[in-house]
Amino acid sequence: MKQINTKSPSLNTIELIIYVVIWATAFSIPFLNYRINNLVAWDKIFNEWIKTTAMLIIFLINAYLLVPRFLFQKKYLTYIASALLAILFIAGSSILIQVFINPPPMSMPPMNLGPGMPPMELGAGMPAPIGFKPTNLPEQRSFLMIFITNLILSLLVVGAGTAIKMVSQWIREESRREDAEKEQLKTELAFLRHQVSPHFFMNTLNNIHALIDINAEDAKNTIIELSTMMRYMLYDTAQGHTTLKKEIHFIESYIALMQLRFTRKAIINLEIPENIPDLQIPPMLFISFLENAFKHGVSYQKESYVSFKLHFTENRLNCTIANSISNEHKKSDINHSGIGLTNIKKSLKLLFGNDYTLEITESKKEFNVNLSIPI
Repeated sequence: MKQINTKSPSLNTIELIIYVVIWATAFSIPFLNYRINNLVAWDKIFNEWIKTTAMLIIFLINAYLLVPRFLFQKKYLTYIASALLAILFIAGSSILIQVFINPPPMSMPPMNLGPGMPPMELGAGMPAPIGFKPTNLPEQRSFLMIFITNLILSLLVVGAGTAIKMVSQWIREESRREDAEKEQLKTELAFLRHQVSPHFFMNTLNNIHALIDINAEDAKNTIIELSTMMRYMLYDTAQGHTTLKKEIHFIESYIALMQLRFTRKAIINLEIPENIPDLQIPPMLFISFLENAFKHGVSYQKESYVSFKLHFTENRLNCTIANSISNEHKKSDINHSGIGLTNIKKSLKLLFGNDYTLEITESKKEFNVNLSIPI
């Protein structure tokens, strides 16, 4: 099983970077727009920066105060009312500041004195002559129109900020859900593995009990081998993964213990590649199938066999376990032996999702299991 180790910036850091880039761009646009012939119209730039600062304040209050406290807490009416009040206050204050710093000019257009006479400039604040009616004055927007424009812009800023926070919150919730599923996966796999261990331990003790009457010395060596195997099951597999070499050594030890119990009529075939790659796999992956093969495939009276084969194809590990079907066991018992095929399939589903293949075939004389997993 592949180990994935990724180090990525936290979601808060990414969110902050996005905000900085967006608002740095917003503040730079007026400076770029009001440069004409290398001359900078600072009065206009400052005016735009005042509006942009107001939008930034609205954005920050909404993103870091109103959305977390009200919207994410499902206090929708409170959120809407608070957002509108913040917009009205800040946008209105921004307009008043702009008017105070940059009052609209009261200049008059040049007065036409007649044919052949140059136009007369009227300075700001100068009263117009009696009967003079200015024409082509630039249209001045009313305070109401300016306020409506700022209100619409503020609503767009709030909407954009809320959307970003909601997407960010959704990603956080998905991350928490995945973490919870991983913890649940570990718990379920540990539970299933603990179901395997007592069953295996019971079978092996039965083998040792039968061996004591036959050869006491072999029984002692078997107990030592069992102790090594149990240490592997309790400690080496505690992390939820093990090396393929250790798992194969465990299988070889198990088969050696089982061979002590049966006569020469039981043929045990073990085919393992000579070169075992250094791979990480889930522990106790094949033992349930192997237990079933010995339990239901080996006969004390007749010739029988158990075959265990491992081989590699591209990026997959393939295991084939076959056993003869003894008349001493009912076929219905085969599919419900050990911890059960249902639990085995559940373990595989938890470990590999849909990226595994399990084929179980049964005939009158043979029970066959083909398992393929990614590596």
